[in-house]
Amino acid sequence: MRGRTASSIVCALALSVALVPDALAKREPIYTDPTRDALLVVNENTGVTLYARNETVLRHPASLTKMMTLYLVFERLRARQITLQTPFIISRNAETQWPAKLHLRAGTSISVADAIGAMAVYSANDAAVAAAENIAGTETHFAELMNAKAQAFGMTHTFFKNATGLPDPLQFTTASDLAILARHLITDFPEYFHYFHDPYFTFRGRDIPSHDALLKTYSGADGIKTGYTDASGYNLVTSASRNGTRLIGVVLGGISAERRDKQMEHLLDAGFALLRQKSSATASIVTR
Repeated sequence: MRGRTASSIVCALALSVALVPDALAKREPIYTDPTRDALLVVNENTGVTLYARNETVLRHPASLTKMMTLYLVFERLRARQITLQTPFIISRNAETQWPAKLHLRAGTSISVADAIGAMAVYSANDAAVAAAENIAGTETHFAELMNAKAQAFGMTHTFFKNATGLPDPLQFTTASDLAILARHLITDFPEYFHYFHDPYFTFRGRDIPSHDALLKTYSGADGIKTGYTDASGYNLVTSASRNGTRLIGVVLGGISAERRDKQMEHLLDAGFALLRQKSSATASIVTR
């Protein structure tokens, strides 16, 4: 009987795992471009992958790059090399970055706190370059620091060329690597994670809303980052918590921001449902 019970547990859990990919696969093409997409849902508490598609295929990160830029800023804050009040001087290179940006002028400055908010909420490229240059001297050197940190994390399929995510054919990552980075942001710097779920960023008296619509539309969502370029499509990494469980979702290659968000909602819903199925199946078998 014990052998049958153990077999029942394995079969029930295996069946519940199988149901999610089947249900998701029927709807994925509606929301993403199959030629450049990648989908992933991970249980942040355990690191277990609940669903994956193209998770190790190289993709362009777009502004998801700023997740690593922010990680390195948080490291310097933790080490007290800078403070939230430290001014980042704006260079000509930072001033001339493409939008989205704050239109900062060369020779002026922005505080570290404002630079963090600008990157996390508004994805401002001039703020990202200013952070890179003030920390590492040049954006090129900063990219080297980004790559070193990626390797230390085991992000073996990621390579950074800039701090912004603006188009570069040699800048690439994978959904699996981005999930690793998201877990580090959540667990390594809980004191700064609130920046990712701020609904807006206030700069010089103006409230700038977050690009992350799921903060308003999805129950439990608390960040992390959106991104878009022509080469990448619409990208999103999302953290969401329900009943003490946190999931990390990655959607790359969305057809539009709205469809990308729908895909993320569908992935997270399926992930939470799968965990409920596992919990119910295990509890039922243990009770019997």
